[in-house]
Amino acid sequence: MNAPRIGTVDRKTRETQIHLELDLDGRGVWQGSSSVPFMDHMLQHLAVHSHIDLSVDCQGDTEIDDHHTIEDLGISLGLALKEAVGDKAGMTRYGSQFIPMDEALVLVALDFSGRGMLVYDVELLSERVSDFETCLVREFMQALAANAGLTLHIKLMHGRNSHHVIEAAFKALGRALEAAVELDPRQAGVPSTKGMLA
Repeated sequence: MNAPRIGTVDRKTRETQIHLELDLDGRGVWQGSSSVPFMDHMLQHLAVHSHIDLSVDCQGDTEIDDHHTIEDLGISLGLALKEAVGDKAGMTRYGSQFIPMDEALVLVALDFSGRGMLVYDVELLSERVSDFETCLVREFMQALAANAGLTLHIKLMHGRNSHHVIEAAFKALGRALEAAVELDPRQAGVPSTKGMLA
């Protein structure tokens, strides 16, 4: 029986207080609050479509704006993923997914390379979706990639409705994560010719 693949992060700054837990081998259960309603909606999509159980308790200085909260959520999720995958032995490592959302089509491709990098080719036509600043999606993904050690590519193929594009991106991220963290019984050790991923 495989050891639990769980990540837990407590991050406290003068701007945010976050407790985040995840289980890579869960059922896609989302619970908690990020203190940003639109982000809760996206994190729920991420959990459901990755089948990663995700719990977030976040209090941020949203009276100023959502930037600190969203970036710190990306940092925390990245650190929790890094902890949960460990040395990545037996893991598939790569994942990619196209996801349509009405007129929007988004590709996410990722590699648990150990080298955090984001390539973000997404031009959103709206500056806001409700009260949420759409530029913060990039900030979240950048923080996630850097702290998880992910090479992460996100590309908008088609789409005009910013809500649809962002939702497709989070769903695609979830599916790509599910594929990448899957354990492959044929993979005896770390999936790299170097013998390590760092």
